[in-house]
Amino acid sequence: MNAFPLNALRVFEAAARHLSFAKAAEELHVTPAAVSQQIKTLEARLGQPLFRRLNRRLMLTDAAQLCLPGLREGLDRIQAAMALVTRANRNTLTVSSAPTFAARWLVPRLERFGALHPEIELRIDATDHVVDFAIEPIDVAIRYGGGHYPGLRVDKIMSAPEFPVCSPKLLEGPHPLRRPADLKYHTLLHSDVQPDNDLYPNWRMWLLAAGVKDVDPTRGPRFSPETMAIDAAIKGQGVALASLVIVQDEIAAGHLVKPFDVMLKLQFAYYLVAPRTTADRPAVKAFREWLLEETKPIREAEQKLAEAKPA
Repeated sequence: MNAFPLNALRVFEAAARHLSFAKAAEELHVTPAAVSQQIKTLEARLGQPLFRRLNRRLMLTDAAQLCLPGLREGLDRIQAAMALVTRANRNTLTVSSAPTFAARWLVPRLERFGALHPEIELRIDATDHVVDFAIEPIDVAIRYGGGHYPGLRVDKIMSAPEFPVCSPKLLEGPHPLRRPADLKYHTLLHSDVQPDNDLYPNWRMWLLAAGVKDVDPTRGPRFSPETMAIDAAIKGQGVALASLVIVQDEIAAGHLVKPFDVMLKLQFAYYLVAPRTTADRPAVKAFREWLLEETKPIREAEQKLAEAKPA
């Protein structure tokens, strides 16, 4: 059997989405008659109807509902493939990153990347959504996780041990934070953007590592995105868990402090990932090399710490 005409498939998808030939025609800049003809052609090829016409409204047949999800996925993949070519020609680069990492670490340093590569048009997509490179117009992504991403090129950027942070004013008052057990007098701030993984840092883990048993690790408000929990900590509303890469500027400015020395070392880290098929595209390679150079001192410090022998 010959392939189905792509134009007819696009017309069918639009008509099914709107449940209206007229609205599909408006979207596709054709006449309703042209939409009707394309649908008739497709129905003739399939040997069965795709729409039921009931009192000036349309309903999808069982056959239409069966094929529509796969058709939409196929059209999305075609669109993504064409977008790759367009971006390659325009030398644009779209980077996906969690909002907190993007706002507090990546964006403040992008001026240096722009100075090195003014020819690259950079776009930041700040989202906690794990992108699907096959169907979304994303070139590279910065992910926080365990580092196992099948089918992708993976480069470790840096580790991110977690520790409590709070406003300096919580070190004073009737219940000053002096030792981890003092947390029972303070509000725990939680990030509610967590993958379904027992390795993701949380208060239960940190309290266990600190040897604290009489503090409920589940109490306290939850925030999404994570940066809201950091802002609440800055305002003195409680104590948040954070990594140095996220709060180093706030600590340097004195807006946040580390009340304890206990750090939660995890298997999770920040990674740069990209499809293997496009990982060596010039713009992608330029961003990867810049990011790895930017974070090199952090990785070197991590290595020295790991190699240090206890006294």
